[in-house]
Amino acid sequence: MIHGNPPNTIPWPPIIYLIAAASAVFLHQAMPLPWLPDGALRIIAAGVGLCLICAAIALDITAMLAFRRHRTTILPHRSATALITEGPFARSRNPIYLGNTLLVFGAGLLLGIGWLLPAALIAAAVVQKLAIAREERHLARSFGRAWTEYAARTPRWLFFKD
Repeated sequence: MIHGNPPNTIPWPPIIYLIAAASAVFLHQAMPLPWLPDGALRIIAAGVGLCLICAAIALDITAMLAFRRHRTTILPHRSATALITEGPFARSRNPIYLGNTLLVFGAGLLLGIGWLLPAALIAAAVVQKLAIAREERHLARSFGRAWTEYAARTPRWLFFKD
């Protein structure tokens, strides 16, 4: 197994999600998007948002604990020393990025900041390009056939096969 040559030199994902969320809040202050009316729909949106945030936190924590159990780095700019395929990684190859996306999206619903909804999706697309693609090449080099088999049976995000 090859573990050198990290996938990135900059830890892109947290930076991208922070920039996306900050930009959305700025845009909300400058020109808020029309939002759901008050009443039942607003309460339902907030409830769904809260559920998404809770799911995101649970997903992130279980994924972080898997990194710890396998004694490999969680840092997106460091080389992986283990291929994790259990727990949340059995359902998604990127549960932390999925969790981050759900967190931003859920915050938009909970707080009524419409700009957070497209910001979450844009951040996920940018993370796909700047981090996930590079990480997957790194994992393929490092773990060969084990990676190929894992990638073939596990969606990159959740429901979407590559």
